[in-house]
Amino acid sequence: MEALGLRVRESSIYTPDRTEPFRLSRGKFSDFLTCQRCFYLDRVRGLISPSMPGWTLNETTDVLLKKEFDRSRETQTAHRLFEAFGLVDVVPFDHPSIDHWRDSLHHGLEYLVPASNIVLTGGIDDIWIDRRSEQLIVVDYKSQASVYPVTTEGYLAGVYHGGYKIQMDFYAYLLVKMGFDVSPRAYFYVCNADRSAYDFGGKMLFEETLVPYGWNADWIEPKITEMIEVLGSSEMPPSTPACENCAYARQRALLES
Repeated sequence: MEALGLRVRESSIYTPDRTEPFRLSRGKFSDFLTCQRCFYLDRVRGLISPSMPGWTLNETTDVLLKKEFDRSRETQTAHRLFEAFGLVDVVPFDHPSIDHWRDSLHHGLEYLVPASNIVLTGGIDDIWIDRRSEQLIVVDYKSQASVYPVTTEGYLAGVYHGGYKIQMDFYAYLLVKMGFDVSPRAYFYVCNADRSAYDFGGKMLFEETLVPYGWNADWIEPKITEMIEVLGSSEMPPSTPACENCAYARQRALLES
């Protein structure tokens, strides 16, 4: 099929006179934080960034973990990993909308920003609940293959894990805005594949680690306000110097001139 490079669905393009709800996912919010110009070209001008294949192995890990946690959810029993990490009286959160919230493509967590038509969405991996405090615990599954052991300090300090923390802050923010009492401590469920195994043998072994993270959503609302202002502007916002897409566009234009 011919690649048009432009969006054809009107629902994907924001216009200032729009009155119906306009959905912005956690991924699009992250795009805004990465480069306002690219975000504007996408959501306002309808420019499609080049796509890339899905991470099917990582997705499979998520699917299998969800099946495992759903069995604990049905019986309201602790997961096999909880005791080792001191999670006393914690079970997967049993809620009628859990599948709805985990559907990142069509639903997810949803919050309508007051005095706007912007609906923020985010497909969460899982939610647990501390039965003593009755607080919800945000959980995000992560798969990787590293020769280095997973430690809390090392994992959270990783350069490429900054986006993970933004992701967790955003999910917690949505849940709070939806009226839930959210624990200040979230968890990354990290599955690290063993690259030192003798051979493949038709399977991969994973070391499982829970990495606690103290989320912080104080910075999100100012950025949401800024993002809405950018959406409604008639002027193109500046590019971020570190944006690889913008750098590619500039260099390509120079080479073709």
